[in-house]
Amino acid sequence: MHWRTVVAVADHGNITRAAERVGLTQSGASQAIALLEELLGVQLFTRDRRQTVPTAVGFQIIEQARVMLSALETIRTVVDESRGLERGTIRMACFPIVLATILPPILRRFKQSHPGIDVITLEASDEEIDALIAAGQVDIGMVVNPSVSRNSVLLGKDAWVAVVPNGHRFARPARHDVVALSELVAEPFILATGGCRATAEKVIAGQRLKLDDLRVSVRDWSSAFALVREGVGVTLVPELTLPDNRQGLRILELAEPVHRRFGLVSHTKANTKAVRAFFDMLQPA
Repeated sequence: MHWRTVVAVADHGNITRAAERVGLTQSGASQAIALLEELLGVQLFTRDRRQTVPTAVGFQIIEQARVMLSALETIRTVVDESRGLERGTIRMACFPIVLATILPPILRRFKQSHPGIDVITLEASDEEIDALIAAGQVDIGMVVNPSVSRNSVLLGKDAWVAVVPNGHRFARPARHDVVALSELVAEPFILATGGCRATAEKVIAGQRLKLDDLRVSVRDWSSAFALVREGVGVTLVPELTLPDNRQGLRILELAEPVHRRFGLVSHTKANTKAVRAFFDMLQPA
């Protein structure tokens, strides 16, 4: 448990959130770290008011702890499978919007059919997810627009949509809530990324267009919507990111729809019975 706590603190940069992840109190997590530091004779983390980060030697130790914990989990899985027990753990990395929308019903269905298998989810950007998969730190990762060369299962897709202020000329009834991408890129533009590589800028470039008047670049979708409400410009976002409160906003479909696809990919060595069961459930009947 102590090593899992240390790894969780490194992942979250915060003792409170790490404690919640491993099922400890904050004081219990702090005591676990202090005990390990005393046993090892080195400081694993530096702490300030905002963040807890590994020291140089702590980073090296934590990377080895990840390997050790992964090996222990593999040993448990091998033992369980040899005894015919359907138990195990799947480590899955996913970006926030899909974790909040598409994934919950899938996880509920899997838990109902495989109650002995735990799925541990880790929130990350798509760039971080690729790195976690490559390093073997997760078994499965959710990626955007997976290449055909990757072993993947498609879970769904959403469309890119334009968001403009209510009073914008594109919002007039005669336009039937449709806009051409070539028209949109000519407007004052707010670029939002959501921490993903599949950005509006890449969608636009893929249509051999470019932004004529980029006003603001932001990471958070909510910031982009707030700026649109204030009349700073227009934006292009995936429909799953649209807010529940759309007051002051008009959502427009693209005249030529563009979609992004969501797929689960697995690490090449993540071939446990639990992972196979998860992928089998997702295959079309």
